[in-house]
Amino acid sequence: MTLVVDLGQSGSRIRTGDTSINSTRGKLAGEHPLPALRAIFESTEKLSATTVALSCTGFGGVVTDPKPFLDLCKEFFGASKVAVIDDGLAGFVGALGGSNGVVLSIGGGVVSVGGNNSHFAHRDGLGSTFGDEGGGYWLGKLGLTRALGVRQGRGDDQILLDAFADSVLAYDALDVKNATDAATLAITSAKNLLAAADAGSPTAISIRNEGAYLLAQTVTATWFGAGGLADDSPEIAIQGGPSRNPAYVNAIQSNIAKVISKANFVQARGDNLDGAQWIAENMHGDAKPLLAWAGN
Repeated sequence: MTLVVDLGQSGSRIRTGDTSINSTRGKLAGEHPLPALRAIFESTEKLSATTVALSCTGFGGVVTDPKPFLDLCKEFFGASKVAVIDDGLAGFVGALGGSNGVVLSIGGGVVSVGGNNSHFAHRDGLGSTFGDEGGGYWLGKLGLTRALGVRQGRGDDQILLDAFADSVLAYDALDVKNATDAATLAITSAKNLLAAADAGSPTAISIRNEGAYLLAQTVTATWFGAGGLADDSPEIAIQGGPSRNPAYVNAIQSNIAKVISKANFVQARGDNLDGAQWIAENMHGDAKPLLAWAGN
């Protein structure tokens, strides 16, 4: 039996057989994936599996030593083998099913993985302090920052302030304004930024447009990093929470098409769990630095 896990910044999912578990516990800002997984497994019902595939945010494209992850999965599931997977690779495999192209995953953070005839490239995934440009944290932080400024009279974008009304109240309720709860608030506020842009907020539209431009740069850099060319026709899938906003996706695609004019924009065929499942069943060796196995 194989058990697959998708660890994200805004939550996590577990699937084995017919059992599916969703948790609001994700990887906290500054936290390594290992303690985050332990916290999730401690609150999960008792499960058993011989093989565990872990799709994890937080590696930045370089998976760390898989042995501690095997020890953790032995402890909780009795597993004898574990595949530790950068979430970008899991998303790529799940979304495109082996086709040449790029998968851009936008959650609280950003990771982009491209594949071109078995040559892989990974871009961004640098974390919220120095990267993840255009992702949920980035959008929410900039939007809430400007909304708080408007409340203080540093600007007059009432549409923005109205859209962020609940986030402003949540900010006021924070005991510590720059701890992990603040980072979580930024991520959850991304939807407010995109809603404000849809409602016509000039500030939000400017932030959304910048985010779309930066994400398009990430995608094109990924394709070129995998050996692709500007006149190729790669499949490109965009997935994750902020991608549910059509205007944001359209803006990203428009910027990509300015560089890769024949890009074929497709819907993801599957997600990180599907990718992790396929990797566990079909990729039985390491694919450094994005995949590492441990066990018998």
